[in-house]
Amino acid sequence: MVSIIAFHITALLYFVATLVYIAYLISHRDKVLSLGRVILIGGFCIHTITIVTRWIEAGRTPTANLYESITVLVWIIVGLYILVDLRYKLSVLGSFVSPFALLLLITASFMPMELVPLAPSLESYWLPIHVTLALLGNAFFVLAFLFGIMYLIQERHLKSHKIGGLYFLLPSLEILDELNYRSLTYGFPLLTLAMITGAIWAEYVWGSYWSWEPRQTWSLITWFLYAALLHGRLNSGWRGRKASILSIVGLVVLLGSFFAINLFSWGMHGFLK
Repeated sequence: MVSIIAFHITALLYFVATLVYIAYLISHRDKVLSLGRVILIGGFCIHTITIVTRWIEAGRTPTANLYESITVLVWIIVGLYILVDLRYKLSVLGSFVSPFALLLLITASFMPMELVPLAPSLESYWLPIHVTLALLGNAFFVLAFLFGIMYLIQERHLKSHKIGGLYFLLPSLEILDELNYRSLTYGFPLLTLAMITGAIWAEYVWGSYWSWEPRQTWSLITWFLYAALLHGRLNSGWRGRKASILSIVGLVVLLGSFFAINLFSWGMHGFLK
């Protein structure tokens, strides 16, 4: 299928972009950074073709199984990077986005790629609404995670009094903390809306808004974690290092539950149910 070929080309371009970004982190040359950015954007364009052709081949929104959901999630993450780069001139973020995107696509490549009919419970207009909101929220949480990692790296350089290496390539701690916060403020409402639409969908399909099955339970845990983080930032002065660490923990919990539940098809949310 065309979408599978485009998927492999996308993964190859993200791999090349990752190598170029690594070269930039070593050489500190702006031309190398610009090349990495061009390759990553080129990969995003092919990635768009991947999703569009998969949509046409399947005749439905391409988010009905784990392979498709990961592929769309990566597309959103890279797309958000492009928007952030345009807004804040933060091309160095690509050095962190490209390996993360590559890792997720490698993971997706091990998942079943064949087209299968939708499970009866998934045949609903709520599918694209709920899943799109969830993936958008997750993508913003990924950005918060990456900004958190960048913050911790920059902070370590400052505390060690060794001004060199990545210090001159990364933004200031203030900018990274602000971008971490902005990512969270976008991701949290999207997660909230995803849970609300998911509950409405569940009532429509299973006759109950909430059944405490694994996906719902872990979504609620993740919601409380990010709610606590945002509350702490607004009311308790949780900024900088603490906020960065909690952003990292939040994404680990989110992705851990996402993969565990979907790989083992726990509960009604399993893709193969």
